[in-house]
Amino acid sequence: MATDGDNGTTESIGKLRQAHDKLRSQLSQVIVGQDHVIEELLISLFSQGHCLLEGVPGLAKTLMISTLARTLNLSFSRIQFTPDLMPADITGTEIIEENKSTGARERRFLEGPLFSHIILADEINRTPPKTQAALLESMQERQVTVGRVQHPLSDPFFVLATQNPIEQEGTYPLPEAQQDRFMFKVFVNYPTFQDEFEVARRTTTVSSDEVQAVLTGEEILALQRMVREVPITDHVIRYALSLVRQTRVDHPGTPDFIQEMVAWGAGPRAVQFLILGGKTRALMHGRTHVSTDDIQALAAPVLRHRIVVNFAAESEGVTSDTIVERLLELTPTKEDELANDARFQQIFAS
Repeated sequence: MATDGDNGTTESIGKLRQAHDKLRSQLSQVIVGQDHVIEELLISLFSQGHCLLEGVPGLAKTLMISTLARTLNLSFSRIQFTPDLMPADITGTEIIEENKSTGARERRFLEGPLFSHIILADEINRTPPKTQAALLESMQERQVTVGRVQHPLSDPFFVLATQNPIEQEGTYPLPEAQQDRFMFKVFVNYPTFQDEFEVARRTTTVSSDEVQAVLTGEEILALQRMVREVPITDHVIRYALSLVRQTRVDHPGTPDFIQEMVAWGAGPRAVQFLILGGKTRALMHGRTHVSTDDIQALAAPVLRHRIVVNFAAESEGVTSDTIVERLLELTPTKEDELANDARFQQIFAS
């Protein structure tokens, strides 16, 4: 016999899957293919995280984000990051104006484009570190400080940033501290032949792809709260922790290849995002619990920008994704195998 808790979880699954299906349906009217990118974008949205998209020009990164914004009944700002962009250009600034009724001169805060629900930070690696750092407080604290005054941002608040991996001249790579604020780093790859054929067909004819807003801000906040209520076993938490702690150099139980290839590993945010993302993915796939499969599916987008390979590994073509793949192969998914492995016992005891 189903309990009230079971009914509540079933209802949560139904609501989130319905929201997911509606968004996918609207996005598919404009975006061809890129299924894994869209899924990871939606997972980060429902998990209350931010997303960094990386891909060469022409892969519809900006179009994908702007279309997602149109499917949500939320305010949207696009910030084109350029070398001359200053922090005040995105946070806002204080001005002095005259009160016409009293004649007194008063300070007034003019809000910048960060005061929207969805922010598209386009080509974020083309602006200097000073302006990149202006995003840090807004992404983590959901507020900006101008002078001595703190100004709260909209809720929900979702930053989607794009960057170009091939254009290195005149760019400013994001520092690790800022990359860590992003839940996912998503690679946008070239489309398949059939998808590119469809893109060519659609974009060279007279057509109008209208999308409709299918979710409000209140509905998104409710779905984000539902995600945090999804149960997760100690074993799955232990599995996520095992993956993350193995990336840390000179820690007990770390594999030898980590010591040889990695300069810096992932921090505690990685575990939090793996678990939150796993809860969202479970609901989206119609399950009432998180499995190790969910953690495995999200390991690469969560960890790839939190693992820094050293120069020797980079010269041999080793990437952070290579490291994640090897860790997934070496980490047992079954509870008894993980608990009884001598190397992981060192990790649990440290």
